[in-house]
Amino acid sequence: MTSALDAEELRSRLVAPNGPYAALDVVAKTASTNADLASSGGADRTVLIALEQTAGQGRRGRTWASPEGGLYCSVLFRPAGVPAAQLPWLNLIAGLALVRVARSVGVEASLKWPNDLLLGAGAGKGAGILSEITADGSVVVGIGLNVAELPSDVEPAPGGLAPTSLEDLDATELDRGELAFRLLVELAQLEGVWRKNGGDAVESGVLEEYVEHSSTIGQRVRVELSGGLEILGVAQRVEPDGTLVVRGDDGRSHGVSAGDVVHLRPA
Repeated sequence: MTSALDAEELRSRLVAPNGPYAALDVVAKTASTNADLASSGGADRTVLIALEQTAGQGRRGRTWASPEGGLYCSVLFRPAGVPAAQLPWLNLIAGLALVRVARSVGVEASLKWPNDLLLGAGAGKGAGILSEITADGSVVVGIGLNVAELPSDVEPAPGGLAPTSLEDLDATELDRGELAFRLLVELAQLEGVWRKNGGDAVESGVLEEYVEHSSTIGQRVRVELSGGLEILGVAQRVEPDGTLVVRGDDGRSHGVSAGDVVHLRPA
């Protein structure tokens, strides 16, 4: 079973002067941690954690199932000195932090571009990420990690991606307080190096690490774009700006900055 989170303990370990964050709060339930932080006017590196969300947000306006027993966390970043074109990397950096945490508790993990953590040999969806740029240019990075065994009524993700959780895969640590601590430490470390390098994904090493853990590169994929358009082809690489390059069946290379990627099994 997973435990409740001790906000005071997390603050003592993670908030300045003892840690890298400016503020941290834990709530039992909220509609959306992303929405709460986006309207908060909070300081750089403000954290909000919820034990349950009633209106969790997914990509392209979808809802994100957020049952009690998961870890739902949003972080507000104001990365001064990072060009706006590099801000999408915060979404990918959050994925790297999730991979590090999953592997630290003995669960195989990889990343499906741009925002899914895949867990276990069956590559089920164990977490999702949603990053949003606010009106004042800050970025809210929302992470939903499935910790406890999932209810039977959680629906598959787009493309039929089966949901899974750390408990479903016999993780060695299921305490949400400890998992939140590990996740926020990894996220701060990765984001800090990336920020120090002006958002340069190559110099900071985040591009290399992302490629290492990508399950999308080399896969045959279907990319679902807005307006009902789609691209069929093979994912070739991730560019330094975070764009996914797909070699389409039409023989052309397509740079994709936003879209749903479905991994297609070989015929």
